[in-house]
Amino acid sequence: MTLYKLSPSQLTFAWDECPRCFYLDVVLGIKRPSTAFPKIFSRIDSLMKQLFADKSTSAISPDLPDGRVAMQGKWINSAPIQFDGIDASCYLKGAFDSVLAFDDGSYAVIDFKTSSPSPAHVAFYGRQLSAYAYALEHPSEKGLSITPISKLGLLYLDPVDIEHGADHKRITYGGEVTWQEIPKDENGFLDFMRKVLTLLSQPEPPAAAESCGFCAYREEARRHGL
Repeated sequence: MTLYKLSPSQLTFAWDECPRCFYLDVVLGIKRPSTAFPKIFSRIDSLMKQLFADKSTSAISPDLPDGRVAMQGKWINSAPIQFDGIDASCYLKGAFDSVLAFDDGSYAVIDFKTSSPSPAHVAFYGRQLSAYAYALEHPSEKGLSITPISKLGLLYLDPVDIEHGADHKRITYGGEVTWQEIPKDENGFLDFMRKVLTLLSQPEPPAAAESCGFCAYREEARRHGL
């Protein structure tokens, strides 16, 4: 049985955008050309982590149980995930945004997002958060263990206004902050992982997504003998 390494982020954009590209990346190591990721988003994410470090959970949302922001940017490494009858397995490795420690002894895994809240994010980013939670509750021998995970969620920063300082040397952006809880469903996550490993166990790559520009480019190049 082949054991693949998957990052939680691969289970969102990479999986959704094109199953063929996902397969080529994981199974054959053929990666898409990297696309530009604006540095501003990484900077905002870093500032959000700094802002909430060791703060009370009430700073995230008054709806959360009492506790504090306990960890940020730690690496996870899960025990292998495998299913009977599927000739592929995987382990999860990546770094989460933040973990909240509640006073009742349970924890939450959360992500910071610079965007507007959307119901579509529940399923989409829920996979990523579920992957972190699964790895923390089912770690490898040397993986970080945090249990039980009782909550998952997203904290959105949606920029809505801007102000120019009186000294003309500083511009301040204002944003609306929204907390969105994501239902924790380990069984649902494992059902999803069964689909992922079923695809990775195939002897040949699946068909490309119709909307995949990378696959369209490769196919056009092949048609021209390149």
